[in-house]
Amino acid sequence: REKIHERCKNICPPKDTFDRTLLHIHDKSRTDLEQVPKIFMKPDFALDDSLTFNSVLPWSHFNTAGGKGSRDAASSKLLQEKLSHYLDIVEVNIAHQISLRSEAFFHAMTSQHELQDYLKKTTQAVKMLRDKIAQIDKVMCEGSLQILRLALTRNNCVKVYNKLKLMATVHQTQPTVQVLLSTSEFVGALDLIATTQEVLQQELQGIHSFRHLGSQLCELEKLIDKMMIAEFSTYSHSDLNRPLEGECQVLEERVINKVSQIEEIDTDVVVKLADQMRMLNFPQWIDLLKDIFSKFTVFLQRVKATLNIIHSVVLSVLEKSQRTRELEEIPQQRSAGKDSSLDTDVAYLTHEGWFISDAFSEGEPASAAVDTTSQRNTSPHSEPCSSDSVSEPECTTDSSSSKEQTSACAPPGGIEIIVSEDMRLTDLELGKLASNIQELLCNASDVCHDRAVKFLMSRAKDGFLEKLNSTEFIALSRLMETFIVDTEQICGRKSTSLLGALQSQANKFVNRFHEERRTKLSLLLDNERWKQADVPAEFQDLVDSIADGKIALPEKKPVVTEERKPADVLVVEGHQYAVVGTVLLLIRIILEYCQCVDNIPSVTTDMLTRLTDLLKYFNSRSCQLVLGAGALQVVGLKTITTKNLALSSRCLQLIVHYIPVIRAHFEARLPPKQWSMLRHFDHITKDYHDHIAEISAKLVAIMDSLFDKLLSKYEVKAPVPSPCFRNICKQMTKMHEAIFDLLPEEQTQMLFLRINASYKLHLKKQLSHLNVINDGGPQNGLVTADVAFYTGNLQALKGLKDLDLNMAEIWEQKR
Repeated sequence: REKIHERCKNICPPKDTFDRTLLHIHDKSRTDLEQVPKIFMKPDFALDDSLTFNSVLPWSHFNTAGGKGSRDAASSKLLQEKLSHYLDIVEVNIAHQISLRSEAFFHAMTSQHELQDYLKKTTQAVKMLRDKIAQIDKVMCEGSLQILRLALTRNNCVKVYNKLKLMATVHQTQPTVQVLLSTSEFVGALDLIATTQEVLQQELQGIHSFRHLGSQLCELEKLIDKMMIAEFSTYSHSDLNRPLEGECQVLEERVINKVSQIEEIDTDVVVKLADQMRMLNFPQWIDLLKDIFSKFTVFLQRVKATLNIIHSVVLSVLEKSQRTRELEEIPQQRSAGKDSSLDTDVAYLTHEGWFISDAFSEGEPASAAVDTTSQRNTSPHSEPCSSDSVSEPECTTDSSSSKEQTSACAPPGGIEIIVSEDMRLTDLELGKLASNIQELLCNASDVCHDRAVKFLMSRAKDGFLEKLNSTEFIALSRLMETFIVDTEQICGRKSTSLLGALQSQANKFVNRFHEERRTKLSLLLDNERWKQADVPAEFQDLVDSIADGKIALPEKKPVVTEERKPADVLVVEGHQYAVVGTVLLLIRIILEYCQCVDNIPSVTTDMLTRLTDLLKYFNSRSCQLVLGAGALQVVGLKTITTKNLALSSRCLQLIVHYIPVIRAHFEARLPPKQWSMLRHFDHITKDYHDHIAEISAKLVAIMDSLFDKLLSKYEVKAPVPSPCFRNICKQMTKMHEAIFDLLPEEQTQMLFLRINASYKLHLKKQLSHLNVINDGGPQNGLVTADVAFYTGNLQALKGLKDLDLNMAEIWEQKR
């Protein structure tokens, strides 16, 4: 080809001529190509397009009606020649373009021959390299890889062997469970079942022969659950039904024994036990209730002792579980550090899809494999090591989630499975179990309280509890509160049923207590004649104990042969109070309210409300009887005297004196959130002071009307002193005699100052009417003599000597 190319080059003209010729030919070919229509140069030129076809071959040249004429034939021939000319132009241009690149074509052919020679040499070199690599692989690699492959195979055989041993152990689960159940080893049986179920779900998952074992173990668990419940129930019944005393075992037998001891109950007539129980009097019934409460307390203590044992076991398991978990974290951290030190280069070498690092798994140290390999290399004629020739790895599973380990080599026919910590109860479950145990004790307490309420209500059907006096109800309340406190100390929680029943009975008791005392006070007031009463020594002792800070009724003392005479007045902290008998009894009633609050703290708020109502009633009723003159119709008094008014005022002052004491007593027993109720005492104090002020105003009004009546008839004439002033002094003396022994001296002085002011006002009015002035005349002298007689008489009265009367005010001042 090269020779042909050289010959052609010789034939071709010189280069300059060729270039000029080439330029000429290029211009010519370009002119010729412009003759070809543009439609033939389009990249999407296709004759199957009807428009393109009609443009290239117009049908007008071939669509004549008659036969072919000479004109049509000439047109067709001309079209054919035109298209042939277009084709020649294109072919000439193509040949010209090829001729311009002929040298490049021949150079490419030469390079192809050289490429074929290089490929031949490369193929020979590759073949030689492959032969060398095959020899190296045969001499140096096949033996070592075979050793690793055999180690991996042996390891897999150990796994299969361990799996078979595990299957054999699991196969013995059911017989072993039966043996454990025969000796009541429920815990061991449940641990074995739980471990076996975990093994089935992890290591032996998918084993066809064990497909029904899981459901069978679940049925065994249900059976064990029933057996444990039955055995625990039997134990509980036998333990709780042990005699609380020698012969009494249940509540009904205690009631029967108590009823049978009462000779007054005819069991033939009264058949029902509840009806027989209702025939007991209060001492008999309260003794029975004490016995019941004591037996309930013993019962709860026995339940608590049993549950405490269970609770202590649960807490010990929880503590052990936490300690074991902490100890397990240490070897896990160490193993993590050890795994990180493995040779990473070896771990990524593979052979037939296996990691070489698998050969060192299952707890076998890498050094053992190296030692084994070295022994085989040094002793090629020795027998291969069997599975017994090296230390057998522990019987572990390949599940990453399993943490337990069984014994390395279980004895033939033996079953040894160490229970994993994961199979035990979680901390949350143990905590829930502990709280359920406490809740069970509280439920037992609630049952005891419900039974006590039932016993209490059965006795209350005939209104027996509402008829109890204060002493009896307080004894009942204290007994019930003691039982409630005892059960709360045992169980750690207060049961509400018996407390609610006690509160309900307490409310009824408070209502009856208040109604009885209000009725009693009403009867006392309706029969009170408002005369000063003697004060028995026991009432003096009562107020003395209040002064010493003891707000309670004194205890009954044995009868003393020497009788103490009653006093005229009641001495309270050095102050004398002349009182009526009703107020003495009212003080005792008030102390009964305070003592009831101490005995029954749950009724403090109700008692406060009732006591304030009682104090308001005394204030309003005494006002109606004295100031309102109701005692004239109720008791039959002829008139309400100044002595009656002064005595009523002093009685009110005594109650006002004790209101702060009562308030402090209730404040100490009320919770802070209920201190707002104490404002009732402030309202009562204000009402009492208003009442006292009205009585004082009434006393002044009595004298004011007297002055108006007497001084309106006053005439300034002899004799001196005039009859009018004699009469006024007489009435003032009577007033003083009536109130001086009843009211304190300072109150008497204040009262007479107000009376004197009224006197001066009326005298001044009368003197102004009579046109008597302070001019030193005869009339002025007579008036001065009468006033001097009045002043001397008034200041001569006891306690009024230093009274400033200021009589100069009777005269009008001159302008």
